[in-house]
Amino acid sequence: SYWAPNIFGHDALTALAIVGREVPRIEIGTSVVPTYPRHPIAIAQQSHTVNAVSNGRLCLGIGLSHKVVVEGMLGLSYDKPVRHLREYLSILMPLARCEAAKFAGETLTTRGSLSGVGSSPFSVVVAALGEQMLRVTGTLADGTLTWCTGPKTLQALTVPTINEAAKIAGRPAPRVIAALPVCVTKDVVKAQEFAAKAFVIYGQLPSYRAMLDHEGAAGPADIVIAGTAEQVKQRVADLAGVGVTDFAAVEFSSDPDEIAATRDAMKSLI
Repeated sequence: SYWAPNIFGHDALTALAIVGREVPRIEIGTSVVPTYPRHPIAIAQQSHTVNAVSNGRLCLGIGLSHKVVVEGMLGLSYDKPVRHLREYLSILMPLARCEAAKFAGETLTTRGSLSGVGSSPFSVVVAALGEQMLRVTGTLADGTLTWCTGPKTLQALTVPTINEAAKIAGRPAPRVIAALPVCVTKDVVKAQEFAAKAFVIYGQLPSYRAMLDHEGAAGPADIVIAGTAEQVKQRVADLAGVGVTDFAAVEFSSDPDEIAATRDAMKSLI
């Protein structure tokens, strides 16, 4: 799988339309598209287009972003984010299955359907971290895509919460896609120092800060996967034992040779 970020640069879905056309076979996904700026019908329409271009290989990853972005940059209300996610998925999921959506909520309303040449269902995962978000996601969506969430938290919080919610809802076992920084290196301390600077912002955002606190980590540098190729591969493999179904490697280093070594190590796990 290839996961395209959607932060303040290129639009991930637009980029994946090109990637999906040029790169065959692999799954392509967004990590993640913010929900607040786009109505679920709009994001479903764009996703169906990308899914058609890529012959049904899209996994749409969505997330609520952060209060500082939604209110500070966009001027929108971040009130009751759990309600927002529930209403958003209540509209998006039928549309993702190529069904009509009919829903009237407190903040979102839809009555309609989409049709397009080559449309087929696409899966939806949510950047759900906290317990309430995980329960909504397990009930309605196809899985979660985590970031800054270490193995202890994945085992104790993420996996059991989302699995229980899916089971109660009568849904298939959800995907748990864990994204973590990875570096094959001979100098772990140097790698952690680099990570502390590169990922410093994530330790300051409340949703990620909560996951780091749950893990007992002072900052993002404490949850990176760094070491020799064998050490890195073993730590990635160990995630399956706590219930992670997919791993998304976020390579980091200032050394091109370490980036290449990290990529080689990850390729060997496929």
